[in-house]
Amino acid sequence: MKIGITCYPTYGGSGVVATELGLELAARGHDIHFISYAVPVRVSELSDRIHFHEVEVMNYPLFDHPPYTLALATQMYNVAVNESLDLLHVHYAIPHSVSAYLARAMMGARRIPIVTTLHGTDITLVGSNRSYLPITKFAIEQSDAVTAISEYLRKTTLREFAITRPIEVIHNFVNCDVFHPQDKQSHRRDFAPHGEKILAHLSNFRPVKRVTDVIEIFARVRKEIPAKLLMIGDGPDRTAAEWLVRDKNLTGDVLFLGKQNQVQDLMCCADVVLLPSDLESFGLVALEAMACAVPCVCSKVGGLTEVIDDGVEGFLVPARDVDTMAARALQILNDPELQRRMGEAGRRRALTQFCSSKIIPHYENLYQRTLENS
Repeated sequence: MKIGITCYPTYGGSGVVATELGLELAARGHDIHFISYAVPVRVSELSDRIHFHEVEVMNYPLFDHPPYTLALATQMYNVAVNESLDLLHVHYAIPHSVSAYLARAMMGARRIPIVTTLHGTDITLVGSNRSYLPITKFAIEQSDAVTAISEYLRKTTLREFAITRPIEVIHNFVNCDVFHPQDKQSHRRDFAPHGEKILAHLSNFRPVKRVTDVIEIFARVRKEIPAKLLMIGDGPDRTAAEWLVRDKNLTGDVLFLGKQNQVQDLMCCADVVLLPSDLESFGLVALEAMACAVPCVCSKVGGLTEVIDDGVEGFLVPARDVDTMAARALQILNDPELQRRMGEAGRRRALTQFCSSKIIPHYENLYQRTLENS
């Protein structure tokens, strides 16, 4: 199949999942055309099966904000026609599903099918805002197929938008050959030269991720045992986190590593991954940690309860309860057998339920059904 994929080309979960989906599909023989304003972050190189089409937005003094939605629709139309695409798969409803609808309308009699994947804040935060709710609902209902990354998100969408069409759950996935347990003792010494325990956090550092809570949790852990914290990623709340680190005199123990492409190597250095978000519609970081056999301490919110069984692959704690999260992290760090057992359980769950080899065929099947019904 020739598939057009549109996503935000950033380090957020929707962009990562869309990119990895495209790469996996290309490896299975499909032609993938990424359509966005920049090359997706995890696309390291293009090939005869992986293509990129840049969306160029005209800036004009009359525009308060450049009309990206319209420029994207135009490029979707151009690529669909010039490359004879079989379908468009858009990730994150706003504005991508709207642009896809416009592109399809421009094509006239040749009605290209649209698959929309809902990822979380496009529904729970942006799409549910009264400024966008009607157009989000319309675009979802005009799609030929709609998927959600968790049962939690499916139910939320049906409830908040009064959607009458079916929404199929296809969970996020991880490449278990890329994310796998590794002996990183030499790499660990770069971060923890005296054998300290290593905690890690990976996110886009947005308010919903509660990165200052990560620092609060680590501060409590650090009072009890020698430890280091790896802060992987970047975003608007990084400055607040850095300020809190200085305020708590933790500068020598917290490393801000910025955006990284080979996150699996850093993940394997960690003893525990912290994910204290206010909301996660799935929790891709938790899944990637599990695939690396690293236990997680996460908020008991949203789709995370579909990824982790409390006390099995890690711990689920009420959001913002930093004291309990710190206690759970210490419980793992002070008990090597518990850490090993949780790591093995996480790896096993990733392999049996969320490995890309298990999930990608669901998308291929969805594409085939959508083409047959269109």
